[in-house]
Amino acid sequence: MLASIAWLKRYVDIDVTPEELADKLTRVGLEVESVIHQGQGITGVVTGKVTAIEKNPKSDHLWVCQMDYGSGEIVQIQTGAQNVKLGDIVPVATLGAELPNGMKLKKVKMADVYSYGMLCSAAELGIDNKLLLPEQREGILILSPDTPIGKDIKDVLGLNDTVLDIDLTANKQDCFCMTGIAREAAAVLGKTMRMPDTSVKETAGGDVHDMLRVAIEIPELCSRFTSRALKNIKIMPSPDWMQNELRACGVRPISNVVDVTNYVMMELGQPMHAYDYDTLAGQALIVRRGKAGEHLQTLDDQDRELTPDMITIADTEKAVGLGGVMGGLITEVTDKTKTVILEAAAFNGPSIRRTSKALGLRSEASMRFERGVDIANCHRALDRAAHLLEEMGACETVCGIADAYPVPYHPAVITVTPETINTRIGVNIPKAEMTEILQRLQFKVKEDNGALVITAPTWRQDVTCDADISEEIARMHSYDKIESHNPELALRQGKEDPMEEVKSEAEDYLASAGLDEVMTYTFTHPSFVDKMMLKADDARRNVIKLMNPISDEFGVMRTTMLPSLLNTAAYNLARQAESVKIFEVGRVYLPKSLPLTEHPEERRVIGAVMSGRRNELNWTSGKDNVDFYDIKGVAEGLLTKMQLTDYELAACEETYMHPGKSCVVKVGEKVIGYFGCLHPTAAANFDVPEETYVLELELAPLAESALKVPQYTHLAKFPGTSRDIAVVVPKNVTMQELESVLRTNASELLKGIRVFDVYTGKQVAEGCKSVAFNLTFQAEDRTLTDGEIDPVIKNVVEKVAEAYAAELRK
Repeated sequence: MLASIAWLKRYVDIDVTPEELADKLTRVGLEVESVIHQGQGITGVVTGKVTAIEKNPKSDHLWVCQMDYGSGEIVQIQTGAQNVKLGDIVPVATLGAELPNGMKLKKVKMADVYSYGMLCSAAELGIDNKLLLPEQREGILILSPDTPIGKDIKDVLGLNDTVLDIDLTANKQDCFCMTGIAREAAAVLGKTMRMPDTSVKETAGGDVHDMLRVAIEIPELCSRFTSRALKNIKIMPSPDWMQNELRACGVRPISNVVDVTNYVMMELGQPMHAYDYDTLAGQALIVRRGKAGEHLQTLDDQDRELTPDMITIADTEKAVGLGGVMGGLITEVTDKTKTVILEAAAFNGPSIRRTSKALGLRSEASMRFERGVDIANCHRALDRAAHLLEEMGACETVCGIADAYPVPYHPAVITVTPETINTRIGVNIPKAEMTEILQRLQFKVKEDNGALVITAPTWRQDVTCDADISEEIARMHSYDKIESHNPELALRQGKEDPMEEVKSEAEDYLASAGLDEVMTYTFTHPSFVDKMMLKADDARRNVIKLMNPISDEFGVMRTTMLPSLLNTAAYNLARQAESVKIFEVGRVYLPKSLPLTEHPEERRVIGAVMSGRRNELNWTSGKDNVDFYDIKGVAEGLLTKMQLTDYELAACEETYMHPGKSCVVKVGEKVIGYFGCLHPTAAANFDVPEETYVLELELAPLAESALKVPQYTHLAKFPGTSRDIAVVVPKNVTMQELESVLRTNASELLKGIRVFDVYTGKQVAEGCKSVAFNLTFQAEDRTLTDGEIDPVIKNVVEKVAEAYAAELRK
């Protein structure tokens, strides 16, 4: 943001040097990057009038001019420019003058004729071509015919001004205008600010509501839209003072109507646009979305394709402008325009940003809308523009303002105690000083039982809470007055979070078991719920959709670890990997309701996938593939590592698991995970082999057991003894069920049960199987005898027979 000191002085008395003002503004958060002294290096250049001009007879391009620049005599100067004519008023560098490029003027002789000075172009005066009209960029700079002669060119062109180049942060949208910076300057200098004159005569009569209808169809993207009508418009150059101030702030003057809209935007921070009233069909301005396939030719003569995401200004037949970005060429104000409609609106910043980015079209207006404009400023901006044009004698203003304002804006009201502010800042600022600071910044302050009730100005939409109030007071009180203190930190032993420690132990175990750790995205493709054949009422079907996914492949948050791991397995197996043994400890996200009204439940889960060869290809190793017992061994080893002993394995009913080769892990009545073989259909859906084995366990229950302190027990002093029994039971009886009966009916002497054989064949009845157990018995205080063990064996065999019609196999 470029800020002219001369322009600022219209609103506040500045009694310090530009450098001092820059320092004060920087200290309150408006970082001034540089102080630019315009016209630096220019001396001895004045305005002069061409009183006579003739061709140099010995040159085909030189002209001999007789110049009057108020010195009391006519001075002869030659020029090679071809745009100078009799009566023109131009900049004249007199003998001894200096120019920004370092040139010092002296008498020269060209084609046998002496020249006692030089007529200057805009470039020779250091004026950027971008700030000039096309006809001013070539040749000598021709000044206004009513410019007095003999005047210092710096006074005439405003080149004696100083400009502050301010780097505004995103939250300081209120300072993206001259009055905003003037407010800050008045606050830091302790001065009273003067607002621009916005009085309007409205001499055209009539009522704007009889001429124009304004409407907002998309209040979510446009909160206010206002318009004024100006009749008998006269298109002419704007006054020199306005052109000079616009150029100082980096804006090119064009014509009075365009210059006034730009001037008000730079002055009040409210972008404006002017329409030729006679080009509006239906005498209406409607704010709506762009239509698919709709086109608009913008003021830069480019054809733009509109989309429903773009804010469009339209009449009753067509689009006439891109709201907040650029107007349409068809409604451009020209020399033939008789009636002008001025527009001031408040558009949604993110929408403007997206439109500007999509079209590669960023303007001064769009930059202000992106940051946010003062919604209460629309009327003031229209009145200021009408006032300036009336002053020029360029229009007559119609009575009234057409205003579409669906939901009035209410500024933030914040209640905070001085103690809260002082505690946050770390100083002791009296309440009276706080009030005075806030009032200087034009906040409204009143007291209520010792607290301050503060109403933020409408242009301070960034102020929403007491922390923002604290910041305002701190920066105006001066950060330099806030003493630095070393933070008080209580020393304590550093250690890893228990859950992270358990996670690390689980990862170490799985890695030692031969699995490779992978890291996958926590989001995945929404089709996983169908690939896994989840039931319609399964909570894992309630996935959280991402508003801005990185790609279509990652559109939802995962509710189970398996899709991510199976996709990784499929990727590797498709590239000739002989086997895949991978694991990940990550998070799944289970929403409590959709759409989201609160944070979803985040569960930490251990997931693993095994498929392919059990061992690397080697002449000493077998060529068999992993099977159910490999994944079972990994699961049971992990549970043992985590000290989880009171679990049981039961049949798994997950739709994507093989019904005969999978288990759930239960602690009490709660299922904490499962492992086993994928269902063939699910395996096909993920493009992995049918013999693919998976594991998924919740980490929290494992962490609870892992954090328990292990209890020490003495080694037994007396030897144990073992017995083998084989029972014939129906095939549908599980090992878990048999072991449960054995443990329940054996005495406390039973220390261990192992299955060492399962047999089906000729010696066993049809539909049955023979299961052989090795039972280990041991006592703490004696060596056991057969007389103690035999009754136990007899009892457990009888109980198994009762429960499952079992027979003892001889």
